[in-house]
Amino acid sequence: MKRRVISVLICVLAGGLVLPVLGKAEVQSLRGATPIEGGAVEPEVQTWQPDREPIDRDFVQQPPLIPHQIDGYQVNLKFNKCLSCHSWANYKQAKATKISQTHFSDRDGDVHANVAARRYFCTQCHVPQVDAKPLVENTFKPVEAITAH
Repeated sequence: MKRRVISVLICVLAGGLVLPVLGKAEVQSLRGATPIEGGAVEPEVQTWQPDREPIDRDFVQQPPLIPHQIDGYQVNLKFNKCLSCHSWANYKQAKATKISQTHFSDRDGDVHANVAARRYFCTQCHVPQVDAKPLVENTFKPVEAITAH
């Protein structure tokens, strides 16, 4: 019994020492051959795009993109700056897009008078845009129309 336990421990330890060495050759870093200690390049500062008309959507059910800056916007449990312009009570005066009816439904599909908790934190789905080049090539093409069979 003791021999078996010792044999298993030796195999586990040997595997723990050998496998990382063997695995190193297969792992490729996103940094390429640049070591961690050097070669860091400071990222280019991106600027928010100026306020503009709503941005076209690329697919059905895409959350609208935010066509303006949101620096300093407070969105927490007690206050949501976005609703000061986009709520049903304020959107006309603010000349803003009205919040969707879907934001008033809870996860059970029940409609409420106030924005549902799961839709209250706007930036979990809606994001502002910066004038930046894409990180990777994107060849996505939206389907123009989906027809029922």
